[in-house]
Amino acid sequence: MRDLLPAEVELRDAATQEILAVYRTFGYQRIETPALESLRLLVGSDGGENEKLIFKVLKRGEDLDAALRSGGELAEHGLRFDLTVPLARYYAENHARLPDPLKAIQIGPVWRAERPQKGRFRQFTQCDIDVLGVASGVAEVELILATAEALTRLGLADLTVRVNDRRLLGAIARHCGFLESAQSGFFIAFDKLDKIGPEGVLSELRGDGADAAAVARFERLLPTLQKGGLSLDALPGLLGADVAAVGGVFESLAAILRTVNQAMPAGARVEFDPTLVRGMGYYTGTIFEATSPAYPSSIAGGGRYDKMIGRMINRDVPACGFSIGFERLIGMLTERAQVSGAPAAAGAGARRVAFLVDEQGDLTPALAASRALRAGGDQVSLQVKRKNLGKQLETLATHGFTAYATCEAGGTPIVKPLMRRGRD
Repeated sequence: MRDLLPAEVELRDAATQEILAVYRTFGYQRIETPALESLRLLVGSDGGENEKLIFKVLKRGEDLDAALRSGGELAEHGLRFDLTVPLARYYAENHARLPDPLKAIQIGPVWRAERPQKGRFRQFTQCDIDVLGVASGVAEVELILATAEALTRLGLADLTVRVNDRRLLGAIARHCGFLESAQSGFFIAFDKLDKIGPEGVLSELRGDGADAAAVARFERLLPTLQKGGLSLDALPGLLGADVAAVGGVFESLAAILRTVNQAMPAGARVEFDPTLVRGMGYYTGTIFEATSPAYPSSIAGGGRYDKMIGRMINRDVPACGFSIGFERLIGMLTERAQVSGAPAAAGAGARRVAFLVDEQGDLTPALAASRALRAGGDQVSLQVKRKNLGKQLETLATHGFTAYATCEAGGTPIVKPLMRRGRD
């Protein structure tokens, strides 16, 4: 958990507004859910290893005293570890009052009790869009296109959205000989391929006691799966009869890939990747991740989770979502701003003006001039002029101001650009 300085908060606000503007053009509406959820909900969500990282909140007062005396559960609520599980609960409780389908935007903090590292924090922001109530690939197509549009609008270049299907991964697991009861552990280990490599994945499977013959067969298959450009059409030939159980998955996934490829924004593409897993156990179908060469990890990820809501209302509701890793995105935007020398939080087309005034002087002309500048779209902050003006201007430029202004005789404002030392 960390504090955020003003420049980063402004950058985050600007990125949020850009993302929201794109998502709203696709018809999504913003909703909010609480930070606290029932532990029973969180632990029973098939959230993979994230269920081990829940911050639990102790009961209070007499309830806590009673639990301590009886040896019962000390906590009944926890901080949410993602926005998908709360969304499912939100829909289950409110669906009678919600549009059908529901196209939701969520942007908010989540918490995971893990060891912090670069780009990963115990408290971080997620930025999700979800479609609830659409079973066809139309949902996946729109989610991928909207997310790619938002990311490219923010300047991410050479964006790739990798696509796979959990049902195809199930066919791979069966082909290798992993029993149904062992497939969850297989997926968790396979999901770490990008982080620990093939040998690391195989070692983890062996260390967890996976069937030796199944691991050996997977070891022989893995190099073929990792080959770049392996087509979706080639997979049935590799898996043989084990693909029979997945029915029309190949056709539906091929249609999604074909449709998205024809409509992706410039600088973005989509491709099939049979090694893409996604660690959450609640995924039931199509899964996807967005990557860019500018960052080693995925920038966004998501997929279809058609069974989650049904556990709460006794009927399945098709659901699919895509989540932007907001902290990673902000890290990339910050690094890009530092390299270019541009103020990290400068708004598109708007000047950040420091209006310098004398501490004991008449503020009336400066206030009127500031109002006029704001009416023209500028951001204007009154600043008391200091004795060392050169140092003050340098400090202002460092903190994202792009111009400074003073009032001449008669109240006429003079606006001059601020230059970063060594940049211009």
